[in-house]
Amino acid sequence: MSEQSLAAILQKTSPVKLLRNSSIGPYVYPVVQSEYTSWRDEQWAWQHACVLFNQSYHMSDMYVEGPDALKLLSALGINTFKNFGPNKAKQYVVCSPEGYVIGDVILFGLEENVFNLVGRPSVHNWVQYNCETGGYNAKCRRDERAAAQKGPIVRQAYRYQVQGPNALKLMEKVLGGPVPEVKFFQMTTFTIAGKTVRVLRHGMVGQPGFELFGPWGDGEAVKSVIVEAGKEFGLRLVGGRAYSSNTLESGWIPSPLPAIYTSPKMKAYREWLPATAYEGVCSLGGSFYSDNIEDYYLTPYDLGYGASVKFDHEFVGREALEKISKSPKRTKVTLALNEDDVLKAMRTMFQKGDRAKYIDFPSAVYATWPYDQVMKNGKTIGISTWVGYSSNEGKMLTLAILDNEHAANGNDVTFVWGEQPGTGSKPTVEPHVQMEIRAQVAPVPYAEVARTAYRPK
Repeated sequence: MSEQSLAAILQKTSPVKLLRNSSIGPYVYPVVQSEYTSWRDEQWAWQHACVLFNQSYHMSDMYVEGPDALKLLSALGINTFKNFGPNKAKQYVVCSPEGYVIGDVILFGLEENVFNLVGRPSVHNWVQYNCETGGYNAKCRRDERAAAQKGPIVRQAYRYQVQGPNALKLMEKVLGGPVPEVKFFQMTTFTIAGKTVRVLRHGMVGQPGFELFGPWGDGEAVKSVIVEAGKEFGLRLVGGRAYSSNTLESGWIPSPLPAIYTSPKMKAYREWLPATAYEGVCSLGGSFYSDNIEDYYLTPYDLGYGASVKFDHEFVGREALEKISKSPKRTKVTLALNEDDVLKAMRTMFQKGDRAKYIDFPSAVYATWPYDQVMKNGKTIGISTWVGYSSNEGKMLTLAILDNEHAANGNDVTFVWGEQPGTGSKPTVEPHVQMEIRAQVAPVPYAEVARTAYRPK
């Protein structure tokens, strides 16, 4: 066993202590400006005009190729792979042998036996480990996110998203004619600025849109044409500050803790993972606290991925998920926080002592894996995993997972803000007192347009 492995570190401390005391803050969105206009304006534009998300820097890419590439991905993913191949994409979810989520990414089928994983690196690490140790005739090639690079940032591909009610009109102007019909989460190619651009039919925050990617050197030319054409349609560039808040309206939970720290069947994986890997250095924070790291694990059903679980193939975690699927115990919801209680917490910033944990706008997340406690009548009934403010909705919202009996719309619950004393030491956590904030259970997605107006075909 390498002394630099995650397993070696975990022999000296518990997973909870390791992650609660990490000096790493929230997941970063580097290189792009913090704000291009204002984060309020940028939020407004994704519901009322159109936006360009520059996703070229903050996500890890990994290319999996070879005769056994699809076999490898199918053996790990809960998703079906029937009819999956070139020019198709899907949200790809992988689980531990016990049925808990390791992570999710977008999986692109680029060519026959060539695939691209895009997202946070916990999925990439698990796939790469299995590729290298499982006897597959395939190979993995990493293209690390900017935060993991040293020196000048050069990536294999740029990646943009054009989203919003005016996105289709914008792309028609860019192309000089009708946009080719492409089904949701399928791909085609466009020619922009004389460059061949691969395009995924996509949608975020309930609005139709496109994800565009291509060789790194083409990125600026392609973006310039889109930005110029977008002036007519109210296009806004979205900065790093607003970017992570769009999930509050769309309902996607970006940060499940990877369930890799305790499974006996994953011991060799923990020995393979370096201590400096994502899973070893990122931070766990929030008012929900347990000494048992397994209390932070989530199932696909907790995260709203139940429809993605397909028992039409063998995959890691299938047996456990077949049992869990019969009676999932929790439901994903949105919590709308009580304005008076939020203001009460913020008002403590104007006193010298007994302050609440600082609430940042628009995203109040201060750890890589945020886990806040949700209560009812003094009893823990669930956890919140993302919190922030939507200017579009005029609400402080959280994405939460509640016990089924408390998950009905309109139910009143209590959201606990701030960490328990003595449960960790992080640079992002100043001395503070916990605050109880009333909240009401609401639909997920929260934005009405995300629930009703846009139905992908």
